[in-house]
Amino acid sequence: MDWLMGKSKTKPNGKKPPTEEKKQYLEPEFTKIRVVDFDLKELVVLPREIDLNEWLASNTTTFFNLINLQYSTISEFCTGDTCQAMTACNTIYYWYDERGKKTKCTAPQYVDFVMSLCQKLVTDEEIFPTKYGKEFPNSFESLVKKICRYLFHVLAHLYWAHFKETVALDLQGHLNTLYAHFIVFVREFNLVDPKETCIMDDLSEILCTPAPLPAPAPAPSAPASAPSPSSQNHVTER
Repeated sequence: MDWLMGKSKTKPNGKKPPTEEKKQYLEPEFTKIRVVDFDLKELVVLPREIDLNEWLASNTTTFFNLINLQYSTISEFCTGDTCQAMTACNTIYYWYDERGKKTKCTAPQYVDFVMSLCQKLVTDEEIFPTKYGKEFPNSFESLVKKICRYLFHVLAHLYWAHFKETVALDLQGHLNTLYAHFIVFVREFNLVDPKETCIMDDLSEILCTPAPLPAPAPAPSAPASAPSPSSQNHVTER
């Protein structure tokens, strides 16, 4: 069954709006940890000899596999009890079926829907063709955008609800690099509406800005040269 995405802002339980939780993932001691230290934009720019749809298909499939793998590292902590809703910052994501009926689900259920749908799409030869000469469908770009939107929800949930577990597993460098690579990719090809990703803009601006090059080491000072023989006073024997 095909699904449509919905979201809404969480409502405060009392008269005062809830205080925003401290975002541990924004602390410099964590944001500085990456797996790579070069400009990720170099990895996402369309090569001259590659077809655009081929490039989108290859990268989208790779991101699906990597994000699925990243989620699996903390999946035992993402349960119906710990994550009763699919949350990220002050947003709750809902599913709507093809008839527009809202589906209430926990975060692990939501992620399962995401991964099942993505798996179905990227392995469909009619949508993601792998045989030479097979044409991409007219709906290809819209389906890629749908996949990327769902994958962003999973990444946002990982940071918001499971960053502590990620740090405990010493995988924050992998998550930071994967997130930054993904955001740079979807920005390059306008695959996710900025209104969708704005809830994580604070993190995106930190991680997607190329790290400054380290300052060059100062040149070693030249050793003091010994005085030349001509500059020394010599005593001539007579």
